[in-house]
Amino acid sequence: MGEGLVYEGKRYEALAVWADHSAQNLAYALAESRRPGRFFPEKAEKLGVPRGKLWSRLQRGGIVKLENGRVVKPNEVTGPPRPGRKIVYSGDTRPCDAVERLALNADLLIHDCTLDDELVEKALEQGHSTPSQAASIANRADVKRLILTHISPRYDDPKILLEQARKIFPNVHVAEDLMEIEVPYAD
Repeated sequence: MGEGLVYEGKRYEALAVWADHSAQNLAYALAESRRPGRFFPEKAEKLGVPRGKLWSRLQRGGIVKLENGRVVKPNEVTGPPRPGRKIVYSGDTRPCDAVERLALNADLLIHDCTLDDELVEKALEQGHSTPSQAASIANRADVKRLILTHISPRYDDPKILLEQARKIFPNVHVAEDLMEIEVPYAD
C-alpha cells in the first residue's frame, strides 16, 4: 500500500501520503462524505408533500412525484450539502508539506510531537516534530483541533509541550492512553 486513495466507500474515504521520517511512514486522513442539507419541513408542507416516506426520500436526496403530478426536488426542501468530518493522523514525522496538505480543514489532526522546542535539532535529526512545529502545521492547515502524540518518555508531565504548542495553536491537547475524542459535526 502506498500514497493516494486507499479506501472509498459510501460514507467515507481514506487517503494516505508519505510523511517525512527516517523510515517509510504514511499519514492518513479519514474523510466522511458530504451530508445532505438540512431538511425544512415547512417547505415540504407548503409544496404539499405529505409526511412520511416522501419526506424521507427527499431528505436522502431523492426526487418525489406527488399525486397531483407535481415533481419536488430535494433542493426545494433542503439546504446546501453539509461537510462531513475529517480526521488526520500523522504517525512519526518531521514537519512536511504532504501532511499539512492532507490536514487542510480537518476537524482533528493527531500529530507527532516527540520532543520539546528546545530539542528541535534532535527532533528533526530523528524524524520527529516539536510542539511548535505541530501547532504551526495545524494553524496553517486551518484545523479545528490538534492532539499531540508520540511523546518521548522523558516527559513525566507533558505540560511543557502543551504550553509551547498553545503559543501558536490554542485548541490543543496531549494524547493519553485510552483517550476518547468526540468529533462533532460542524453544524
